[in-house]
Amino acid sequence: MNAVVVAVLLMLALSLARMHVMLSMIIAAFVGGLVGGLDIETTLNAFNTGIGGGANIALSYALLGGFAVAISLSGLPHLLADAILKRLGKDVSGPQTVWLKNGLLGMLLIAAVCSQNLIPIHIAFIPILIPPLLLVMSKLHLDRRLVACVLTFGLVTTYMFLPVGFGNIYLNDILLSKVSDAGLATEGVSVVKAMAIPALGMLTGLIIAMLVSYRGKRQYNLALTEKTEHVERSYNTKSLVVASVAIVVAFVVQLWLDSMVLGAMAGFVVFSATGVVRWNESEGVLVDGIKMMASIGFIMIAASGFSEVLKTTGHIDTLVNGATGFFGENQALAAFLLLVVGLLLTMGIGSSFSTIPIIAAIYVPLCIQLGFSPLAIIALIGTAGALGDAGSPASDSTLGPTAGLNADGQHNHMRDTVIPTFIHFNIPLLLAGWLAAMVL
Repeated sequence: MNAVVVAVLLMLALSLARMHVMLSMIIAAFVGGLVGGLDIETTLNAFNTGIGGGANIALSYALLGGFAVAISLSGLPHLLADAILKRLGKDVSGPQTVWLKNGLLGMLLIAAVCSQNLIPIHIAFIPILIPPLLLVMSKLHLDRRLVACVLTFGLVTTYMFLPVGFGNIYLNDILLSKVSDAGLATEGVSVVKAMAIPALGMLTGLIIAMLVSYRGKRQYNLALTEKTEHVERSYNTKSLVVASVAIVVAFVVQLWLDSMVLGAMAGFVVFSATGVVRWNESEGVLVDGIKMMASIGFIMIAASGFSEVLKTTGHIDTLVNGATGFFGENQALAAFLLLVVGLLLTMGIGSSFSTIPIIAAIYVPLCIQLGFSPLAIIALIGTAGALGDAGSPASDSTLGPTAGLNADGQHNHMRDTVIPTFIHFNIPLLLAGWLAAMVL
């Protein structure tokens, strides 16, 4: 058995069986290591080496959690809820509600797109923007599974289609660069044209989520959300101005120093220095934020160790090479199997940016031999890398939405983020990527 397949499937099975994702990854990592021929000591060393890679993002989440709690104490969530509910009046089922829901979803989609292409802060905006809006979402009966799909769509589709910001890194610096290094002539090839059909697959999934799967209302515990958002704290002009300044400072520092840790810390310091969060309360506020984000941070740490164990087994190359023996000269079957391998690898590694360098060196010569066009090869490899980013328990694109939507403990990572995004994005993306490989 291939260690990558065993580890990924075991991780998913344990997670779906309601074992915590972090424990599922640790168990799956050691089982995968043993299946891959590693002894316990080698597996443990590989896991320990890998977990260091997740420490930065875990610390970032902890500080962003404290920053999010500070924003809630400023009264900004209460202000947002008051403004929207005033527009609603007493009628929370009329046509105005539909417009407000769609307007809120549109705003979140724009924020997610901008976080990848215009202001490349990735998921840093989610723990800051989403928790203050949970009270509004709950009173509008907005299904958070739909919000998770909207956020993940904005985080994934834009970098795999628009060559700006993180999209420029993925499409030009990684995808085109690696396929060129592997022997494919890419001069004059439009990467945007190559990824257009896969992007349409993602769009199809979002439309299905909005119009079919999650169009109805969903009830949440308002009392729990109100308690989490500290709405009993009144707001004033000073606290609202400070909250706005702190958010701007956090974003500017992150972009300037390329550090979510320092950005979140700078924003929190603004709240403390101005007295909106009193010095004697700052420790408690930070602890509340760490509690809110601790689970996500530890999942990221475990995911880094899990990924390192899979790489150490050497079974990633075995998986890719083994798949090539099944399709012979059949282009259609080859494209499908190569996309499935990309799905497994990205779900295990947790990063599409890390998957491309692994598969490009093997996929390019194979696809050239099978007669795929340059556009088709780029579409195939670009899609194989992006597959599994949505729908992976260990991906930033699912952990980020969960970090914000679960601030009040009413949004489960697996059932409410991972499964909905897997169904609505990975399946359409797999089909669209296969179609692109066939027609381009």
